Amino acid sequence: MTTTSKAVRGLSVVGLAAVLVGTLAACSDSSAETTDEASSGATASATSADLGLLVPGTLTVGMNLQFEPEMYLDADGNPAGYDVELLQALADELGLTLDIQNLDFNGLIPGLQSKMFDMVSVGLTNTPERDEVVDFSREYVPYTTVLAVAEDDDRTASIDTYNSADVTITALQGSSGEQLAMDTFPNATITGFADQNAALLEVATGRADGGVVEGYILGQYIAANPGQLKEAALSEPLSLGYGSWAVQDGNSGLVSALNDFICTAQGDGTMEQIYLDTFGGTSMPVMPAC
Repeated sequence: MTTTSKAVRGLSVVGLAAVLVGTLAACSDSSAETTDEASSGATASATSADLGLLVPGTLTVGMNLQFEPEMYLDADGNPAGYDVELLQALADELGLTLDIQNLDFNGLIPGLQSKMFDMVSVGLTNTPERDEVVDFSREYVPYTTVLAVAEDDDRTASIDTYNSADVTITALQGSSGEQLAMDTFPNATITGFADQNAALLEVATGRADGGVVEGYILGQYIAANPGQLKEAALSEPLSLGYGSWAVQDGNSGLVSALNDFICTAQGDGTMEQIYLDTFGGTSMPVMPAC
């Protein structure tokens, strides 16, 4: 598996050349600047230590950039989307450089455990199994999980219809959606795919009867591939939930900083504005209160 590291706009570290001039005033200015820089460097080092960062001054984040508009690569190959914009605001608030590592979904938690990055941002649901190996922040993104079916599927849209031994349901391998599919359709065959689009394509081509997927992802797929899929008209979504950031087990300093940022961004409107700019719509779904 190839790991891609992408730096988003404004994330590079720029070296500043100090120019020495022979006047007393200039020397005085230079001394002041040197003192300020030393102080700034000490603060950055202290912050990095408090947050348990792998690289001082840098927030390294593991992501799976295939879920537009939440997280994806734009036309220029740069990370974009809701998570990316929110992480940039977080890094700015903490005075850190943001470094994004793009991995397959299944490699994110193992990568976090092996200290490839400081945190994972992929809308993870805080499950008991995951909580045993990583720590979680507060919720930062809302989502609904739906059932995708073929556009010409005329079966009665109900859980019972698809909870049958002759039905195949797809999901993203290792995701909470895969577990939700197993729990909701225990009699069906559940097939996991490492790539979300591959899971949906399986439904579109008739090799599977349905796919458990987040609503916004299905919406993007339908917009890009009209006439292939639709959302099954169930009486309600399969799940209403929220995603959290994951950090290395025991890193309470980073969890605390993330929670403080989330609550501040929620309170001052930053989170909702980023959500509307990326997901669209007129309002952000209600988030759990801080």
